[in-house]
Amino acid sequence: MTSLPVEPLAAEGAALLEAGRPLEAVDVLRQAVATGEQSAPDLLVRAYLDSGSWHAAAEWLTPLVAQGHVRFAGPLGVALSEIGDRERAEDALRLAIHSGEIAAANDLGILLRDEGRLAEGILVLARAAEEGDPLAPANLVALQLEAGDLLAAAEAAEVYVDPARPDTVLALAEVRAAQARLDEAEVLFREAGELGALRAHTAFGQFLLAARGDVLGAQAEFAEARRHAEPGWAYTMGRFLLDVGRPDDAREFLQVAADTGDRVAADILVELDGLDPADD
Repeated sequence: MTSLPVEPLAAEGAALLEAGRPLEAVDVLRQAVATGEQSAPDLLVRAYLDSGSWHAAAEWLTPLVAQGHVRFAGPLGVALSEIGDRERAEDALRLAIHSGEIAAANDLGILLRDEGRLAEGILVLARAAEEGDPLAPANLVALQLEAGDLLAAAEAAEVYVDPARPDTVLALAEVRAAQARLDEAEVLFREAGELGALRAHTAFGQFLLAARGDVLGAQAEFAEARRHAEPGWAYTMGRFLLDVGRPDDAREFLQVAADTGDRVAADILVELDGLDPADD
């Protein structure tokens, strides 16, 4: 006689997540949590975040963290940040870091940047990078560049560059571009793309446009960004087409971006329709 699968609802939810169907996974995993399947809570957190169900995530996670389940503090901080509750988000992320979740430093660093607290964000990310978090070095370099500290950005990029971490190669490419070492930057951008850095084609396209004036090359890279589903690819392509005088072509991509929650893209679409985005 064939035995029943262990935690069947959680297994179904995990399969939906792997298939890129997080909203469907939420419904299944909520049932799994209600029936006491032990692996379900962590999967439900992932489903909430992957589906952008920020309010639902915050509502569910807040009492869990208050009850001492600190492993959920990081996800709670992300959800609170997304719904604009930055004070509580910062508290949750600091709790996560204090509890040993180094990865939460990346989310805290971005939160602090968005609040104009770049120096604090840099300190948080520098500490996380020193402690071995794999995402922190590239984010640290990005914040240092944003703060205008090219010397510190170059030092960090050179210390942490590692082909095993493609985003660090992309970070060094950005530094070389800022240093006007364009040939070196181009080589690094191409290497980052070959290695699979998260936003390699988007960044390379922007470099080609700004530093080389290569409109066709930039468009080809933005098309690659679309093919690789890089974060923000739709807005990037839409903005590019708008800037080169192709508003009708841009509209399709801006609509995709707006449909996924990009408020800037939504405002641009309103302007294209001849309306004021400030109007209700």
